[in-house]
Amino acid sequence: MEKQIQDIQIGILGGGQLGRMLVQKAIDWDLKIQVLDPDSEAPCKNICTKFHLGSFKDYQTVLNFGRNCDVITIEIENVNVDALDALKAEGKTIYPSPDLIRTVQDKGLQKLFYRENHLPTSEFVFIESKEDIAEHQHLFPVMHKLRTGGYDGKGVCVIRSNNDVKNVPEGSAILEKLIDFKSELSVIVSRGSNGETKCFPAVDMEFNKEANLVEFLFSPSTLSSQLEDEAKKIALDIAIKLDLIGIMAVELFVTQDDQLLINEIAPRPHNSGHQTIEGNKTSQYEQMLRAITGLPLGDTDITQPSVMLNLLGEKGYEGNPIYSGIENVMSKSGVHIHLYGKKITKPYRKMGHVTIVDSTLKSAIETAQFVKKYLKVIA
Repeated sequence: MEKQIQDIQIGILGGGQLGRMLVQKAIDWDLKIQVLDPDSEAPCKNICTKFHLGSFKDYQTVLNFGRNCDVITIEIENVNVDALDALKAEGKTIYPSPDLIRTVQDKGLQKLFYRENHLPTSEFVFIESKEDIAEHQHLFPVMHKLRTGGYDGKGVCVIRSNNDVKNVPEGSAILEKLIDFKSELSVIVSRGSNGETKCFPAVDMEFNKEANLVEFLFSPSTLSSQLEDEAKKIALDIAIKLDLIGIMAVELFVTQDDQLLINEIAPRPHNSGHQTIEGNKTSQYEQMLRAITGLPLGDTDITQPSVMLNLLGEKGYEGNPIYSGIENVMSKSGVHIHLYGKKITKPYRKMGHVTIVDSTLKSAIETAQFVKKYLKVIA
């Protein structure tokens, strides 16, 4: 008898909000999902088939976890890749591959991949310590990015002059020529184990400048059809050359002269795809499950214009979260609230998101501004 996907033990390294939304979709298909996370109160804990408390950075812990699974995937890149190599050698299926994860873990390896494959990205140099910055003042202004360990804007800072160097964290890093861009966008690309590929329509991203992370997403993008086609082509090129199985977010800049430059990639569910749950025929989470279980990829078309707003912990509050204003914003049509179940809120911590769908992007934006004004995460 042919093995059904419901018989496959799927393991996820990481039990945060991305894993939670992946599990929520998996429940619809009665899939068996095991999760490994070091947080005893991780968002996935109470909804997955089996929760394992432990570090996804520890070799033996990942090895032991993976031996109980048929397919292993990730919702965070900062995992022990050596253990995944060992599991692959034992015959386990790892999506995305350990080699791909290793490339993405190091922003320097990412940049070398773009250069070697003639993919458009900003000018850059490598440094081993902050003292090396003095040799590259001619590049100012630059973005300083730690090669490893950074996320959600952490490990990234702007250097405009020598006065800024004191704020730079120590460690191996890249200096990227600061881009004069007019917008930022993301394309999520999917690739199945049979080589089938599909792209989601591009979304425009608006960042919270203080927290340096995405605050709003807008779908559909305001890109010209020509630029959107080019962005999708770049995303597909990256996916194929990295032999991706699963999904990947490709973040890009649009320069003042309408050139596209790759910023970063993430081979997992991504903040820039949350709106697909309500705004597209197939969500990024369903698409990932389709890709890693060998199912045909789903239709990525937009069903309605949508805006996604990240719910961030308010400044000045830390402790048990209180979601102030839910009743107010739920009175609005098209508002869909997703809370991540995190037990503690902190300033700018991602505590949830809201997707607003409407007949026009303009009206969805108006509702999103209302939600931003009245829905607050305090303590």
